[in-house]
Amino acid sequence: MANSPTGDSVTDRLVRVLETFTPSRTVQTAAEIGRRSGLPRSSAHRIVGELIDAGLLERDDDRRIRIGMRLWELATRSSQALRLRQAALPAMERVQARIREHTQLAVLEQDEALFLERLSGPTSGSNVTRIAGRLPLHASSSGLVLLAYGTRDLQERMLAGRLPRLTAETIADPTALRRKLAEVRTLGHAVAQGSIELVSTGVAVPVRDETGTVVAALSVVLPRDAPTAAALDELHRGRREIERTLGVRS
Repeated sequence: MANSPTGDSVTDRLVRVLETFTPSRTVQTAAEIGRRSGLPRSSAHRIVGELIDAGLLERDDDRRIRIGMRLWELATRSSQALRLRQAALPAMERVQARIREHTQLAVLEQDEALFLERLSGPTSGSNVTRIAGRLPLHASSSGLVLLAYGTRDLQERMLAGRLPRLTAETIADPTALRRKLAEVRTLGHAVAQGSIELVSTGVAVPVRDETGTVVAALSVVLPRDAPTAAALDELHRGRREIERTLGVRS
């Protein structure tokens, strides 16, 4: 039911306030939240106050606002994402220790690759990925895996939509993307050279649950011209370990 002159429901307005927080914007003033949410100032301030009272947002010593611990607590209770992350973390640690590059776990969320975890070392190269950050499906190696093994409806929706270029090497042509997705399914992995950053190459493999459904992508980010064979071997070893933890029978 709509509860505002603009037709937004209470839930819509709460979500608009919470979505002003991003992996790189973790602290804001109430005025910044109001401006970024697009809500009237009085509505934004009232919602922020109610979320603070509920513990879902918190004020720091400078009266700036951040996500509250209670929201984190509620979000992690019985979370499928948390179960998947916990199942993957030991294998990810072993992959990262052997490859010594950024090692990541991503899931499909609202037509994007959402990253649940990223492990890095002091010598790891360039990488734009953040935990709880998102990347386009057509541009990232993790996204290509999730898209290649996604539903036909998802694939056609992505192929029919705009495919923005992040670099000169991002696949932005629907025909080329369709060929790439077929290649990923044939090979069982994705390699995306220079598509997010020109200096890097992403390599990803699918992770399945006990039903055989691809539920995640396990990936590493290598220097652009680095060989991928060793990374793929470690990723597949890690994938199998995660799948055993999830109850997949080999």
